[in-house]
Amino acid sequence: MLILKNCTAVELSPAVVLPGIDIAIADDKIIATGGDLTGDYPQAVVKEMNGKLVMPGLVCSHNHFYSGLARGVIAPIPPCPDFISTLKNLWWRLDRALDEESLYYSALICALEAIKHGCTAVIDHHASPGLIPGSLSVLRSAFIKAGLRGMTCFEATERNGGLSELEAGVAENVRFAQQIDREKARNPQAWLVETHIGAHAPFTVSDAGLELLSDALKETGRGLHIHVAEDRYDVSHSHDKYGLDPLVRLEKFGLINAKSLIAHGLWLSEQEIALLNQHDAFLVHNARSNMNNHVGYNACLPAVKRTALGTDGIGSDMLEELKFAWFKHRDAGGTLDCAHFVQMLASGNELLTRNFNQPFGRLKAGYTADLTIFDYAAPTPLCAENLAGHLTFGLNSAAVESVMVGGRMVYENRAFKLEVASLYEEARAAADKMWKRMARR
Repeated sequence: MLILKNCTAVELSPAVVLPGIDIAIADDKIIATGGDLTGDYPQAVVKEMNGKLVMPGLVCSHNHFYSGLARGVIAPIPPCPDFISTLKNLWWRLDRALDEESLYYSALICALEAIKHGCTAVIDHHASPGLIPGSLSVLRSAFIKAGLRGMTCFEATERNGGLSELEAGVAENVRFAQQIDREKARNPQAWLVETHIGAHAPFTVSDAGLELLSDALKETGRGLHIHVAEDRYDVSHSHDKYGLDPLVRLEKFGLINAKSLIAHGLWLSEQEIALLNQHDAFLVHNARSNMNNHVGYNACLPAVKRTALGTDGIGSDMLEELKFAWFKHRDAGGTLDCAHFVQMLASGNELLTRNFNQPFGRLKAGYTADLTIFDYAAPTPLCAENLAGHLTFGLNSAAVESVMVGGRMVYENRAFKLEVASLYEEARAAADKMWKRMARR
C-alpha cells in the first residue's frame, strides 16, 4: 500500500482543486482520499508530495504509434499538395515499409514519450499492410514494456489489396480481442491493453467490408475506431459511390455504439451529428493534425455531445494539444470557452471507463490509480474557478514529475524505471532501415 501525502488534488471536469489531500492506493485502485490518512493505514509506504498537483492521468484519445519513426524522414517524398496525396506519398508508403522491428521501436518510443508528457493511456489506431497477423501483439508488448495503459486496433482497409486485405485486418482485430479476453480472465490486475475493432476510413472500405466489421463488433463486444470525414474527399466519395453521408453508411451496418470512437469528423452533416449523439459515441478532435494536413476546421464541436482530444500521431503531449485546440478554436471564431476544451481533455478517461469497464478519471475510492503528478509553481492563485486558465495558459508537460499507471510508478522524479538511452539508439537504427525501404516503394 502507498500513500501520496500532502497532494494538491486536481480533477478536470468538474473542476476540483483541493490542497492538503492524502491519496491511499492499494494494488491498482485508489482506496481512500482525505486529510492525513497515515493513521488509518500505518503499514503504508508514504511518499511526500509537498503540495504537488496530483490529477487523474491524461489520455490521448487518438494516436498512430506506427508513425513514431517518421520524424525527420529522409526518403524521396513527392510533393503533397492535398490530403489524399499526403496519404499516398507519405503515410501509406511508410506503413507499407513497417516490419516487426520498426513497429516495435516506433511504438516503444511513442509510449515512453507519452508517459514523459504526462499520459497514463493512449488510444492507438494501427496500420502495417505488410505485417498484419500478430502486429497488435507487437504493439501490446511495447505498451507493457513502457508501462503505459492503452488501446490499439488494426485499421482494416481495402486500399492496397482489396477485400482480402480487409479480411486480414478484421481477423487481426478479432484475434487480438480474443487474446485480451483470455488474459483478462487469468489476471484482471495485469490487464493494461484493450482494443477496438479498427478500420481506416469509409472511403477505403466497401459495403462488404462494413459487413465484416459489423460481424466483428458483434463477436467481440467492442466498438469501432475509424477516421470519418477528415477531409471533404471522404464525404464526396461516399455521396458518389453510395448516395449516403459516411457516418450514415456506418450506422446502416450497426457500427456506431457507446464504445465507438470517430476520429476527426470535420465535415459531418447535421444528420451525422444527430446519429453520434443518439448512440452516445465519441468524436475525437485532433487540432494540430487538422492544421498540418490543411483539411479545415471542425465547426461541429459545439453540437457534438461527446468529444475528446487526440493527436493523430503528432506526439502525445496532451497539454500542448489542449492549447492548440483552444487557440485554433478562438482563431476560427468559435464560441466555446477554454473550460470546454479541458472537459474534452478529461473525456479520454470516460473512453477508458467504457472500454475497460472500470472507473477512471476521478480521485475517489474505487477509481483506477492512473495518476499524473505535476511540479507546478503557480504564479497566481490556483482554484477550481481558474483551473482551465492555468491549464490553457500556464501548466505544460515540462512540469510532469511522475506518472502512475495501475498503482505503479512508471516514471518517477522525471526518470523512467528502465534504461532508455539504448532503446533510442536501437530505434534510430530501425528508423534508418525503414527509411531505406520507403525509398524503394
